Amino acid sequence: MTHLYHLTALALGLAALPTTLAQAQERQEARSATTADALYCEERRLGYWFYCVKPVPAEEPQAPEIEPVAATQEIDAITSELRELKARAILYPTEANVAAYIRFQRAQLDRASLFSDVWQRAIWQDPELDYTLERPVGALAKKQWQDARSAERDSVMARLSQRYGLFYFYSSTCAPCEVMSPIVKGVAERWRITVRAISTDGGPSRHFPDYKVETNQRARLGLEGKATPALVLWDSVTKRPIPIGYGVLSADELQDRIYLLTSKEAGHDY
Repeated sequence: MTHLYHLTALALGLAALPTTLAQAQERQEARSATTADALYCEERRLGYWFYCVKPVPAEEPQAPEIEPVAATQEIDAITSELRELKARAILYPTEANVAAYIRFQRAQLDRASLFSDVWQRAIWQDPELDYTLERPVGALAKKQWQDARSAERDSVMARLSQRYGLFYFYSSTCAPCEVMSPIVKGVAERWRITVRAISTDGGPSRHFPDYKVETNQRARLGLEGKATPALVLWDSVTKRPIPIGYGVLSADELQDRIYLLTSKEAGHDY
């Protein structure tokens, strides 16, 4: 058994011998190279031609960075190309020129259709982008929105007389005033709003027999020009006029304007 152990160790030692010899040889060659370098480079100073000074490797040229083209420049280029192809097709209407214009135009129509499709999908998936949730366009949703809007408007109009009065400027010779006067009277009676009719020419009104002749009231209320008919709300709390509009208005439009001007801040309803 002892003999077997020694034989195994001897075999392993012999197997590792070539590796050890190779490593020793490499170290000897390295020392020889170092001695030769010292002889030629330090003592004899033969320099560059004996590679004492190793040449600096040339740097590989780097490709220049390509700056991205701005999207606006791409759009300008497309527009310019489309105009050029169209002009060429009109001035020189060969089959090739016309076909080139149609082909390019079709490509841009496809691009626009893709944009429209993605736009619609983005709106469907993000309620913050969908304006129709605030102002519906579909028949069913629009009907529901209009009913809710009318109910809110009527609620505001029912309380209006507690704070507001109405100045109505008309002329006895004004044809639009003949149309507008009964509309103003009807809206005022429905919501019990006090109306002060002001005649700009001194003539009477069959719809407002208790009219007053104008004595610079228009200027004091801040109305511009002399157009009639003209409507102004008077806020008894803030003591300020609120011009509603000029010309003929339907009853619904008149009520909508009063509702918006008295209960909605600018930009909150659109």
